Amino acid sequence: MLKQAVAYYNELLEDEELAASSFQILHDGLEHNKLIFGGRPLSPYLRPHFVTESDWKSATEACETIWSALQKVKDAAVADDALLEELGVTEIEKELVRIDPGYKQVSPTARLDSFLTEDAYSFVELNGESPAGIAFADSATEIFESLPVMKKFAERYSVRGFDGRPKMLQVLLDCYTEFNGGKPETNPTIAIVDLKDLPTVKEFELFRDYFQVQGYTAVICSPDQLEFDGEKLFFESVAIDIVYKRLLVNEYLPIMDEQHALLDAYRAGAICMVNSFRGKLVHKKAIFAVLTNERYSHLFDEQELSAIQKHVPWTRKFREERTQVRSSGSHEIQNPKSKIQNAEEVDLVSWTRENSSKLVLKPNDDYGGHGIYIGWNSSESEWDEAIKAALSDGDYLVQERVKTAKEMFPMMFDDLGKWGMVEQLVDLDPLLFNGVVGAAFTRLSSSELANVSSGGGMVPTFIIGEKE
Repeated sequence: MLKQAVAYYNELLEDEELAASSFQILHDGLEHNKLIFGGRPLSPYLRPHFVTESDWKSATEACETIWSALQKVKDAAVADDALLEELGVTEIEKELVRIDPGYKQVSPTARLDSFLTEDAYSFVELNGESPAGIAFADSATEIFESLPVMKKFAERYSVRGFDGRPKMLQVLLDCYTEFNGGKPETNPTIAIVDLKDLPTVKEFELFRDYFQVQGYTAVICSPDQLEFDGEKLFFESVAIDIVYKRLLVNEYLPIMDEQHALLDAYRAGAICMVNSFRGKLVHKKAIFAVLTNERYSHLFDEQELSAIQKHVPWTRKFREERTQVRSSGSHEIQNPKSKIQNAEEVDLVSWTRENSSKLVLKPNDDYGGHGIYIGWNSSESEWDEAIKAALSDGDYLVQERVKTAKEMFPMMFDDLGKWGMVEQLVDLDPLLFNGVVGAAFTRLSSSELANVSSGGGMVPTFIIGEKE
C-alpha cells in the first residue's frame, strides 16, 4: 500500500497548477513558521514522509521496549562505577549524574533515530540529552496539512500527523509535579536554556510562544544570564521553576565554573530540570555497546533482549580486546538469555580492520556527524588511519552497518518554483515522552549522514492508511 500511496502523491505533482500552488504555500510557510535552520529552509521538500499504520505500531512497540531496557541501564549505572566507565562517563560527568533530579525517568524527552525498511527496523542512535526538532516538526506538519496536494491526497488515503508541543509541555509539568511532591497551586514558570545565537533559537521561540498561549510564563535565556540567590533561580526579575534544558553538557562544562548559577540551583533542588544531567547516561553512544554486549544481558528481561537483538545494531567500545561478534550477521536469536547466536570470538581491532565494508567508527560523545568514519566509503589506507585515530582518541565505538532506507523526494531547488526528484536517505525519528512514543519526524539527506546540522533537512511524518 505504501508504494502505491507514494506513487499516487508523485502523480498528483504532475499537475503543474497543483504543484505550483503547493510549492508557494510551502515556501511562504517555512519562513512564516520559523522553519529556518542556520539561514536555510529546514524542509525544502514537497512531500512528507509516509508510514503505514501497521509499520508505525511495530515501530512504537520496539521503541518503548528498548526504552524500558535503557531505564534499567540508568538504574544500574547510577550505583555502579564500572558501568559508568563502560559508558564513557567522565569524572565531572559522574558528579553531575549522581545529583538526583527529583524524578525517576532518565530522559523524560528522547529521540530514537532509526531506519525503517520493508524487512527491517533498526536504531542507529539515541538522543537522550536534549532532542531537538519537536516544535519544528509541529510547524512543518501544519504547513504540509495546508498544501493543496496533501488535501487532494487525503481524499483517497487516511492521513494523520503529530503534535509534539502539547506532549512536551505535559512532560515538563509531570516532571515538576513529581519533583514538587504534588501539583503546584500556580502555574510554574518555564525557562528554555541554551547558549546564545544558536541556529535552534527559532525552535525555542516556537516553544516559548506555545507555552505562553497555554498560560505559562516562558523565557529564553543562556547560562550567563541566570542568577541564583540560594533559594530561587532568576532570569532578570523572573523566578524560574522549570528549566527546559536544551543546553548540552559538553557545551556547559567549559563554562560551568564561571556560569555556575544553573548548576547551583539544580544541586540545591531549587529548579526542576528537564532533561536532567542524568540523561547523559543514555545519551552516550556507548549505551548501544551495553545493550548488545552479552556481559550485560542479565539486566534485561526476555522481551527486551529479543528487541535488542532485532533492532539495535551490534556495537562495541573500540579498544584492544577480544569480544563476540555475530558470524551470521543475523539479528534473530532462539534464546534471548543465551550469548549471541552463531557468535565467534575475535580480536576486535584486527576484525574491525578486516571488515570495513560492514562497519562504522563513531565518537562516543559527539553530534552533528562529527568524527564519523564510514568503512564502506573508505579505502584500505583511509580505514587504517581511521582505526589509528579512534584508538588514539580512546572513546570511540565500532558499530555494524544497518540496512538504510532511501526514497525519491520532490525537492525545491530555488525560490522561483523550480523543483525535481532526488534520492534521499530517510531517517525516521520517533519521539518519546516519559518513555511513551508520542510523535515523530523524519530527517532526509543526500549523504550517509542524516542530520540537520551537517546539511540535511527534515519533513513531518504522517501515518497513512486505506480509507474505508
